[in-house]
Amino acid sequence: MDSTTYLFDLLKIILPALIVAGAIYLLFKQFLEKEQQRRLIELRLESNKTTLPLRLQAYERIVMLLERISPNNILVRLSSAGQSAPDFHRLLQQEIRAEYEHNLSQQLYISGDAWTLVKEAKENVLTMVNRAFHGIQNPAQARGTELAKRILEGLMMDGAEPTAQALAVVKNEAAGLF
Repeated sequence: MDSTTYLFDLLKIILPALIVAGAIYLLFKQFLEKEQQRRLIELRLESNKTTLPLRLQAYERIVMLLERISPNNILVRLSSAGQSAPDFHRLLQQEIRAEYEHNLSQQLYISGDAWTLVKEAKENVLTMVNRAFHGIQNPAQARGTELAKRILEGLMMDGAEPTAQALAVVKNEAAGLF
């Protein structure tokens, strides 16, 4: 009986100690999980302080790209006076591609869908310019003003700016950052 009493006394001491140790373990585990969550939130906030301005700048640059390659704006910015239609056609193509290539890195900061629409907008503008150029009878003899006129006529016939959809999506995404 002496050994049973000894075992019973030992259990009276060990069992409460195990319960207390288990409770301390659970509390400590919860504390560490909450601390890790707090650190993750701090890292995200710190990261947002760095990336948010970069993302906003990227959206600004994409909006500028879309506005600059818009047929209305590019025709005003690049004068067709004194140029032949082939020269003006080449200049328009070069300018649109240069604007796009200058902003290629911005795709890192915007969604894949928005970037796809930006690429489509660029291609739509190039298609509109090419269609207008090939619609001119005897383009080698035509003036740049004739090409500009054809582009604007095509724009009015289409009824929608080729960059409008991409511009709307980009603006909507930028507004969603706040």
